[in-house]
Amino acid sequence: MSDEILHEVREGGIAWTTFNRPQARNAMLFSMYQRIQELAAQIDKDPSIRVWVLTGAGGKAFASGTDISQFREFKTAEDALGYEARIDKVLGALENCNTPIIAAIAGACTGGGLGIAGCCDIRICDTSARFGLPIAKTLGNILNMNNFARFYALVGPAAIAEMIMTSRLFSSAEAKHLGLVSEVLDTPEAVAARAMELATTMKDLAPLTLKATKIALRRLRHAVGEVEGDDLVTMCFTSADFQEGVSAFLNKRAPQFQGK
Repeated sequence: MSDEILHEVREGGIAWTTFNRPQARNAMLFSMYQRIQELAAQIDKDPSIRVWVLTGAGGKAFASGTDISQFREFKTAEDALGYEARIDKVLGALENCNTPIIAAIAGACTGGGLGIAGCCDIRICDTSARFGLPIAKTLGNILNMNNFARFYALVGPAAIAEMIMTSRLFSSAEAKHLGLVSEVLDTPEAVAARAMELATTMKDLAPLTLKATKIALRRLRHAVGEVEGDDLVTMCFTSADFQEGVSAFLNKRAPQFQGK
């Protein structure tokens, strides 16, 4: 586990966490999600940490979503709802962490990786970065309603619909246009340097102001209210199409979806 998530606290109270599976485009294992949830809780309680930076190793991906091998045994509605609840706890922990979080993105930022980045307060990327939710092309699953609400608040309904319904990846320039990222740098190294520069600036700002800003924005999103969506999750995750998507991905072939 220590090799898959690298974590350090640098001078000045800047925490720096790296997703470290570059050979798998930093695809997330359940143990990695759990570690991020734990770190979010720890950092939130530690006043000595003023800013938290999340990034991916290798320069080719921030995080490319959940490792598909984690879905091999998915069969039931309980499997589907349990998975979505697990991811929701991780993203909720990031949202509820009152320490400012910067996502330093290079390369692929997709699926669960985009969910993690979306829960950060500031996102910067390099020109190679690509953003998307290509689930209609890969597994045939769906987001839960909390994740729809997160992306709705972040980029609006039109961008979410296009991401999912076309399964195309958005370029760094498109992400900047949407407001998904605030800056586009030339290289992964430049992104890392800029993230450190931003963190160094932010660590000396009034912490209560930054905390209050995070809480205010969180309250606005929650004000939308709860909308039922478990039926949509179970419909997709328990389908024959989902099993086909997992099998096709693991066997490196194109899936043949049938709508059932």
